[in-house]
Amino acid sequence: MKQIPSLPALLAVLSLAVIPVLQAQPRGFSSLTSDLGNIYRLSNAESRSISPENFTGEKGRGGMATEGTGKNAARDLGQGWKVSPSVRIQGKSTFTMAEIEGPGSIQSIWMTPTGNWRWSILRFYWDDETEPSIECPVGDFFASGWGKYAQVSSLAVCVNPGSAFNCYWPMPFRKKARITMENLDDNGMTLYYQINYALGDVPRDAAYLHAQFRRVDPVPREEVYTILDGVKGQGHYVGTYMAWETHSTGWWGEGEIKFFMDGDQKFPTICGTGTEDYFCGSYNFDFEGTYKEFTTPYAGLPQVIRPDGSYQSQMRFGLYRWHLPDPVRFKEDLKVTIQALGWMSGGRYQPLQDDIASVAFWYQNEPHAPFPKLPSKDELEVK
Repeated sequence: MKQIPSLPALLAVLSLAVIPVLQAQPRGFSSLTSDLGNIYRLSNAESRSISPENFTGEKGRGGMATEGTGKNAARDLGQGWKVSPSVRIQGKSTFTMAEIEGPGSIQSIWMTPTGNWRWSILRFYWDDETEPSIECPVGDFFASGWGKYAQVSSLAVCVNPGSAFNCYWPMPFRKKARITMENLDDNGMTLYYQINYALGDVPRDAAYLHAQFRRVDPVPREEVYTILDGVKGQGHYVGTYMAWETHSTGWWGEGEIKFFMDGDQKFPTICGTGTEDYFCGSYNFDFEGTYKEFTTPYAGLPQVIRPDGSYQSQMRFGLYRWHLPDPVRFKEDLKVTIQALGWMSGGRYQPLQDDIASVAFWYQNEPHAPFPKLPSKDELEVK
């Protein structure tokens, strides 16, 4: 019969695992971020939050609005009673969601946008940069590229009923953080949002979060799809989201993902063995003869959109892979590609011409290389 370890023995083992991690963390970092490993530690960081009820995040200034989208509903109650819970962003306009003076770190973001999620563009600017470090349709940033709800239960991103977008990527900044939302649509949209952050010292080795969107429709035959390219400097790659539409019948996920880093040319340092393998699934994501959705802390296939026999004619998939326990570290440069590959007669691979969109997430020091131009509104549209 197995002997169950005593409580003191378990605590001793836990301390051996946790204490070295805590000791290794820079003091400034642990003061701005919390998890189960350091949640008990006191900190001099200052907690703040920006929302339509406190646009600046200033201390003691929340819930003071006398004008806002809830004014009519609060007409019998007045100030302090949910007068400004959301904002309206008119068509063809950009709204500044937050401007924060640093140093500090964004800890979590919640939002629920109406409108077209591909035509609502999130941009994050760190410090005094004029070009964004994050530029991405809001749906794709939150692993929801097809404009339809699907539950996502991961450590970095959660999507909850009915259209609640949440992210927990740590986003340190030193001088300033600015976040905007551009509405490319002709019609206005409503946005509820909350940006939770802490003010405090940022360690010298803290890098900035970057996220870049790309789409190719269709991928040219016998060409690889590029997830990320042109990255210069030191950093680490932390995640991939893909919205993949197949343009043929049969299995579509034989393609290998490849990470070219630090001078790699023809052949990469890291090469995967198949698309479903990279997203931590296996054998076509098949369960009892059909695709099986799943969502886990680090990887998932949370969305499978099946043809309806009418106008929705193509199979569509949403996939994510977060490199939280296994970041891909680079010192000089990084390029990431994936093949669109299926099967054809004679047991041969078939290069596919699918509709693929992606978001690459990585941390690096500034300045970053310029991003490719974001696709036009028509090129962004989910058709």
